[in-house]
Amino acid sequence: MKENDQIIKENNCETKMGLPCVLEAFTSIFKTGSISNKCCGELIVLGKVCHSALVKRTLENPLFKDLNPATIIVKSIQTWNNCLALIDSPSPST
Repeated sequence: MKENDQIIKENNCETKMGLPCVLEAFTSIFKTGSISNKCCGELIVLGKVCHSALVKRTLENPLFKDLNPATIIVKSIQTWNNCLALIDSPSPST
């Protein structure tokens, strides 16, 4: 599947998020964990197209062949929606 690579290149997906946030997002989708507000901000800037292409490309990696793609897609959408909700509703300053 070439299109994910093409989408990732054309949108410079790999340069839009810092590594710590990439790892956080990855963990929240492929393992278990939560993503911080800061990284949610970076994820939203990355954009849904990049987010989805990067997740799909990771699923194509033989290292992750034992994962259930449907579960991962659901978790990636959940992570995206959670971040969107966080970013849309500014938290009251404490």
